[in-house]
Amino acid sequence: MLRTITGVTALACALTQTPAWSAAPAGNAPMCVAVWQTTGRITQTGYARNDCQSRLRLKIIWGRGGDGDCQTVDPGKTISSQVFRGVRAFDGANTC
Repeated sequence: MLRTITGVTALACALTQTPAWSAAPAGNAPMCVAVWQTTGRITQTGYARNDCQSRLRLKIIWGRGGDGDCQTVDPGKTISSQVFRGVRAFDGANTC
């Protein structure tokens, strides 16, 4: 389940994207993987950060369309996948 962060500062209001954070990773990625999305006027971007102790193979999962590429992610690193807005839904990250 995604929730939008409230209490936006003036600087953040100037940005065209609003982050949405997941309380728990969606998909089958381990609990040590943080997932979130940002939504712009035309596109939305899904992110997965590897907060685990070891390297993982991850991909961003999108509902109603193709998923992001499978990528090797070192600890502390983040991957992303961008799609056009519309009927696409951010579903988190999966291992691959």
